[in-house]
Amino acid sequence: MAAQPNKKNKGDPPTTGHSWDGIEEFDNPMPRWWLWSFYISIIWAVIYMIFYPAWPLINSATTGILGYSTRGEVAAEIATVDARNQVWYDRLMEADMAAIADDAELQHFAVNAGAAVFRAQCSQCHGAGAAGVQAGGFPNLLDDEWMWGGTLDDIELTVTYGIRNEDFPDARWSEMPAFGRDELLTADEIDQVVNHVLNISGQPHDAALAEAGIEVFDYNCSACHGIDGEGDIYAGAPALNNAIWLYGGDAETIRESVMNARFGIMPGFTERLPEAQIRAVAAYVHQLGGGQ
Repeated sequence: MAAQPNKKNKGDPPTTGHSWDGIEEFDNPMPRWWLWSFYISIIWAVIYMIFYPAWPLINSATTGILGYSTRGEVAAEIATVDARNQVWYDRLMEADMAAIADDAELQHFAVNAGAAVFRAQCSQCHGAGAAGVQAGGFPNLLDDEWMWGGTLDDIELTVTYGIRNEDFPDARWSEMPAFGRDELLTADEIDQVVNHVLNISGQPHDAALAEAGIEVFDYNCSACHGIDGEGDIYAGAPALNNAIWLYGGDAETIRESVMNARFGIMPGFTERLPEAQIRAVAAYVHQLGGGQ
């Protein structure tokens, strides 16, 4: 039996004309406030498209008659900040590196500007806190062990040209022989020199092998690392007689270093950063605690 249509009451609005199982829907008009909001939104959208960037094109977008650009606004703000900082960068360039710390205001600016540069350019390798990453051979910049010297001038030179890269003739350069891979030492001699290094760095070792390793070390390693393993900052050779290690100081890691050598590379920043920013990051690194 078909459903009977609902009985309409006097004053009911018209229906939409559709019926579902006898149920009909009133065709109530939309609220006037909603309609006016809708119309105003359309008008506002049209005005916005005329005055501001709106429609993407193949290689660009419509610019709008005002020519407004969020990128342009950011660029203008950056230019304003750069103009304010330039006064300080000029002072930084005029100052002797060793005298920066004597000027409290300039030192404050250099450290803060250098910290920003470090976070953007250096923290990926040396870590956010500059403690380095031993597994990757990235040195800790907080201690007082420096392969190439830790004075302000030394740090500036290292940042400027980098280490063992082929981009700059003035890059710091040293190369450790691969004593095992290139068969410069026998397996027994490598065991001896590894135990000697363990001995001078105060670690557990085989006494007999370490005693034999003294001569091996003297003939093959002392020219760079020093007679007592004290290292040489001019040759970029790290000290081996302490507990500070670039790649790790356990027996297997030392053996790997002797067998295949290490050849860490640092890029030079002279073409990436203005000289004033290089000086700022050098000042920042120097004051972290390990600067000489």
